[in-house]
Amino acid sequence: MLWALWLTGCAQPMAKAPLAEDSWSGRIALQIDGQASQSFSAMFELRGTAQAGGLVLLSPFGNRIAQLDWKDGHAQLLSGQDTRTSDSLDTLLQDVTGTRIPVTALFSWLKGTQASATGWQADLTGIADGRLTARRSDPQPTATLRIALTP
Repeated sequence: MLWALWLTGCAQPMAKAPLAEDSWSGRIALQIDGQASQSFSAMFELRGTAQAGGLVLLSPFGNRIAQLDWKDGHAQLLSGQDTRTSDSLDTLLQDVTGTRIPVTALFSWLKGTQASATGWQADLTGIADGRLTARRSDPQPTATLRIALTP
């Protein structure tokens, strides 16, 4: 019996596995209404959080259009042969897509949690099926963001 107690005392608790980083992939489409309507669509791979993560945008043929990485309040955009850095992820993402996208709210929406973003309204009714639609009514021009996640 003492032997069993001694062995128990020598046992080490199992190490916890590191938490997996959140990630999503699929298709993204952005329609900006107005006199000169604009649209943007791409395949995407998104990982991390609004505070630290990465986004790769790909053409329908799988070629990299742009890659954004951010951490500690700094963001970097790789597009073609160009590299840009900024203290604002929102600004660099706007340069790629043509309009501001509420990044912090987007991460919540993708997890199925409603989050407020000024001027935006997200429809999460299809998130269980991998579909997200968000509409911006303010500021003008209006915009519609559609995401279809890859299972």
